[in-house]
Amino acid sequence: MPNLPPPAYCPGCSLPLAPGAPGAVCPRCALPLTGPVPQRVLEIDAELWRLEARRTGLLATRQELLAGLRASGSGSGGRADAASVGSSTPIAPAAPPAAPPAARNVLLALGGALLAVAVTAFTLVSWGTLGIGGRSAVLGALTLLALGVPAPLLRRKLTATAEAVASLGLVLLLLDAYALHRVALPEAGGAGYAAVAAAVTAALWAGYGAALPRLRGPLPVALCLAQLPLPLWVLSADGGPYALSWALLATAAGDTAVALWCAGRRAGRGRRAPAVTALVAGCALGAPGLLTSAVLALRAAGWAESAHAAALLAAAAAVLLYAARRLARGAARADAAAPAAVAPAAVVPAAVAGLAVLVAGGGALWRVGALPEPGWPVLGFLLCALALGAAPVGERSVAAGLRLAAAAVCAGAALWALPAVARLVLGPLGWVFRVWDGAPRGARAAVAPGLGWPYGMALPVVLGTLAVAAAAVGRGLGAGARMPREWRVRACGGALAVAGAAAAVLPVVLDLPYRVAVVLLVALVVLLLAVPVSPPLAGTAGAAPVTALVAAVAAAVAVSGWSLAEPAMTVAVLGALAAAFAGAAVVARADAAVGPVAAVAAVVWSGAFAAALPLALDVPPHRTAFAVLGVAVATVPLAARLRACPAGVPVECAGYAVAAAAVVLTVAEPVALSLALALCGVAAGGVALRAERRPVAAYAGGALLVLAWWVRLGSWEVTSPEAYTLPVTVPVLAIGHLHRIRPEVSSWAAYGPGLATTLVPSLAAVWVDAHWPRPLLLGAAALALTVLGARSRLKAPLLMGGGTAALVAVHELAPHVVQVAGLLPRWVPPAAAGVLLLLVGATYERRLREARRLRRAVGRMR
Repeated sequence: MPNLPPPAYCPGCSLPLAPGAPGAVCPRCALPLTGPVPQRVLEIDAELWRLEARRTGLLATRQELLAGLRASGSGSGGRADAASVGSSTPIAPAAPPAAPPAARNVLLALGGALLAVAVTAFTLVSWGTLGIGGRSAVLGALTLLALGVPAPLLRRKLTATAEAVASLGLVLLLLDAYALHRVALPEAGGAGYAAVAAAVTAALWAGYGAALPRLRGPLPVALCLAQLPLPLWVLSADGGPYALSWALLATAAGDTAVALWCAGRRAGRGRRAPAVTALVAGCALGAPGLLTSAVLALRAAGWAESAHAAALLAAAAAVLLYAARRLARGAARADAAAPAAVAPAAVVPAAVAGLAVLVAGGGALWRVGALPEPGWPVLGFLLCALALGAAPVGERSVAAGLRLAAAAVCAGAALWALPAVARLVLGPLGWVFRVWDGAPRGARAAVAPGLGWPYGMALPVVLGTLAVAAAAVGRGLGAGARMPREWRVRACGGALAVAGAAAAVLPVVLDLPYRVAVVLLVALVVLLLAVPVSPPLAGTAGAAPVTALVAAVAAAVAVSGWSLAEPAMTVAVLGALAAAFAGAAVVARADAAVGPVAAVAAVVWSGAFAAALPLALDVPPHRTAFAVLGVAVATVPLAARLRACPAGVPVECAGYAVAAAAVVLTVAEPVALSLALALCGVAAGGVALRAERRPVAAYAGGALLVLAWWVRLGSWEVTSPEAYTLPVTVPVLAIGHLHRIRPEVSSWAAYGPGLATTLVPSLAAVWVDAHWPRPLLLGAAALALTVLGARSRLKAPLLMGGGTAALVAVHELAPHVVQVAGLLPRWVPPAAAGVLLLLVGATYERRLREARRLRRAVGRMR
């Protein structure tokens, strides 16, 4: 193969090469430049450039062609295409569209409404001008006419018209009732007469609908009218809330019967609309009836009122359970493939029935004085729920509804106890603002400084009962026998959490001495940590280990807050917790769910213990920070050893957080801050020994060391930082230049730390220096760095030098700009900004292309 001339640029790093300069390798990246392989790479580059140019030309041609097509299409209006289609495929003239049924129905509805308005106006306004005979003749004739016309209309298949006329007949019937009350029965009470009129009209209209089954409106309207008689009759007789509840529930029971009867027949026989109407009406009246009965049960005074309200709720529950059984059997007959499946339509009424029974039972226990102390009525409701949940029920859907009601009451009891548990966990954190004020007199005073504890013995009893119930469900006893396995596993986890909460609140309820309560809480944390690492549960994926671990962390937070009352207790508790979490992390190291959380908690509490011990010995905070920093540094080799375990990354992140807290403790002392930053930089260098952490850790370590150096210069009140930074910058830059021999080393890693060591302190000194030599020298040096970076295609000198030069220029020009701006009129700066925005917007595309080109050019640099 003939000798080829060296290329004009390096294909690896894009370094321009002089045409006559000899060289077999690139002077920057040491890439071979001679031979067939580099020549082939150059040929590929040339072909890619040609393809890119061809693509750009094709895109421009495509845009021109599309613009021409749009211009021609807008001129011709698309007539050429329409003509070609019309010439090839003749289109028959379209017939006028028929009026849609919706429009017809709207017209008929408007006509019927206008007739009803006219008849109403006649009855109310012109009634007095006719005698009794004329009145009877007019209303009777109109009513008979309106009720008789729908039959011939149905024979002619004019169903919509018949519906409209029948609606007019209903209005006339109501007007007949009104006229009868005004003329013949003026002394009758309004509510009582309305009840009788509604009952008669409902019966007549139901018979009319049965006589003309093709009409869809009469039966639903009759059902709506049937809702009024009983409530109106109770209101007319001043029956009171109990009688009104009976009326509402009885009417709802009738609606349920109608809905079930209609649901048992085929929908094609016209029973769908009455069934839906009965269902909606039953819910509309049954819901207020049940709510009224529940309020009466919860506010009853004595045995009589409580028994009356319980009877109301029991009657409603009986109707709902009957409906649920009918619906469940109907669903089983409809689904022959899975007759034992749960029917959602049956679960809802069964659940409502269960809630009614629970309110009746719990309300009776409460209002008769069986559980008088505050909080104990919750236990009564809970015991009723557990009894209902354990009751044997053969129908699967009904049993599911009753279990759902029992679960809802249990959830309500848990919500009642939640504020107390939250106060127990979060209240002790108030000791952060009253650290080491002295031990309180008892556990109740230690929960939250300055706040009371309004909960009695009912709280741990309720929590214990919930824990027992959840454990029984988790073990498959009673209601848990038919539950899926995953739900039983979750129930076991919930039982563990609730049992821990009951054990935690018991010392507070008993108001044990402060130190005894703290020791008991620490023991509770240890017991909870023993659950996830015990041999039967270690390594399992159930909810119990995770729940126990979360409960242990919550209890540890609470007891840590309690321990802040006195120094000795703080040190003892934090040390014990750190040891407990560390032991749990060691035992459960291979557990992906337990090990990381326990390890992170061990690091956090170890850092807290390292801070508490020196502070208890009156060591200043900035010196205490180094003990905390020791814990953070110890996590570096530990995380490297655990890199293959699930706890490796969490331990590493927890160490970083502890290190940040240690640095915060030294902010008030610059010398200590500088030392802490330097130690963090050295620790980051240790992290950089790991290959997967090397890029980020190396940059972080260099930045921390440089920052420590700056802080130390600031603490010395140095006015000429260059005397201290230049002796460091020169050897660092020399070492970085030696590292640039390796192609993978970027300019940031080679020159960034050295340049930043001098540029940043000098730039800070420029902004507080009133003289001109330093800005001039720093600006010249920054400009030289920028030019050098551009010529050598090095990103770090280019960007750092350019940024420094720009900031120096801003510092020098800022006073003059402010002075000029003060001399200009107020409208000039906004006008100039507006013009600038207009210019940028007008040339936005070009500026965007230039910005992309600049980004690509900078991205190709090292």
